[in-house]
Amino acid sequence: MDREQEKVVRATFRTITGVGSQRLRQLIAYFGSAAKAWKASTSKYLQISHQEEWIKEVLKARQSIDPQRVGDTLKKQGIQIITPDETDYPCLLAELSDAPPLLYYRGHLRGKVEGIAIVGSRKATAYGKAVAKMLAREAAAKGIVIISGLARGIDAAAHQGTLDAGGITWAFLGCGLDQVYPRENQRLAEAILEKGALISEFPPGSPPNAQHFPARNRLISGCSRGVVVVEAAERSGALITVDFALEQGREVFAVPGPIFSEVSRGPHHLLRQGAKIVEGIDDIYNELPPWSNYVGRILLPKASSAQDDEGSDGTEDVGEYDLILSQLSDVPLHIDQITSNSNLSVSTISLALLELQLGGKVTQLPGQYYVLARER
Repeated sequence: MDREQEKVVRATFRTITGVGSQRLRQLIAYFGSAAKAWKASTSKYLQISHQEEWIKEVLKARQSIDPQRVGDTLKKQGIQIITPDETDYPCLLAELSDAPPLLYYRGHLRGKVEGIAIVGSRKATAYGKAVAKMLAREAAAKGIVIISGLARGIDAAAHQGTLDAGGITWAFLGCGLDQVYPRENQRLAEAILEKGALISEFPPGSPPNAQHFPARNRLISGCSRGVVVVEAAERSGALITVDFALEQGREVFAVPGPIFSEVSRGPHHLLRQGAKIVEGIDDIYNELPPWSNYVGRILLPKASSAQDDEGSDGTEDVGEYDLILSQLSDVPLHIDQITSNSNLSVSTISLALLELQLGGKVTQLPGQYYVLARER
C-alpha cells in the first residue's frame, strides 16, 4: 500500500460530515486501511449499519469527492499530514489507543522529543504571564519542547517565552490550519513555524467551535510528559486538560498564585488534590528524571580574567554579572534601579538578566522586579 495515498484518503474521509478521528479509526480497523475503505462496496458499509447517518454521508461523498484533489489542496495550503506509524508523529501521543489516525501540521515536527504542556487562563494576570514565560524559557534552555494551545493569556505567554529562548514550541489548534484562532496571535503563529509547528486533528475549513477545544486539549496532554497549570478559574479548559492528563498517566503540576486572585483557584485546587507544586523549572525537571540523562543544562559564560584575556580590563561580561548579582537579594529590585546602580545601558542589563535567569541565578517577578534564585 502506498503510504502517501493512504494519508490522502484518510484526510479525504475527515472532510466528510460525521467522520471524526474515532469513526475513521473504526473504518481503518474494519477494512484494514482507509484506502481499502474508500474502495469497499456499498454492501460492506451496510454491514456496519443500515441506519447511521454518517454511513450514508460516506457513501454519498465517495461519489463526489476526489482524494487527489483533497491532497492537491492541502499542498497548496502548505499543510502536511502525518500518521501514527511515521517517525515524526509525536511519540507519546502515538502510544495512546485513541491517537488520531492523522494529524495536520504546518512547520516542523520531530516525534522523539521531550515535551511539557504549559496551560492556563485566557484572562491571565501579569504575574501568570511572567511565570509562564519564565518556565517556558527555562525549559526550552534544557532542550524541552513547550506544548500549548495558542490561546490568549497563559498559552501565548508560554509560546512566546519559548521563542525568546530560541526553543521549539508546538501549538495545537481547535480549528483547521487554514486559519489562526484567535486572530490576534497570527504573528505569534508565524514565529512558531520557524522551528516548531502548528498542529490540528481538524481538517482545513473547520471553524473554532467550542466542542473542538476539549479534543484539542486531549492532544496537548497526550503529547506531553507533564502538564503545568499556571493560572485557571475553578471551571476552566485548563482543568479539562488536567483530566485528560490523569487519564493518560501524565504528571500534573500547578503554580501557586495570590489567594485574592480568581485565577489562583484552579491551581490551588489541584495542589490540594496532590498536584506537584512548581516554583521553578527544577520542580518539573526533577520529577521526570529520565530527562537528566540527555537534556543538557545551559551554562553561564565563564568569567574572563586579565591573565586569560590580555588587554582586557575585566569589566565586561564578568563585571556585568557580578554587578547585578551583588545588588540582588530576597528583596525584589526593579530593573530601573539595577540599571541606575550599575551605570550600564538598559539593553546590556536586560540581556545579562536574561542570561542569569537561564542559568538559574536570578528569578524575574511581575513588573520587571528581580530577586536571587533560591538554591535547591
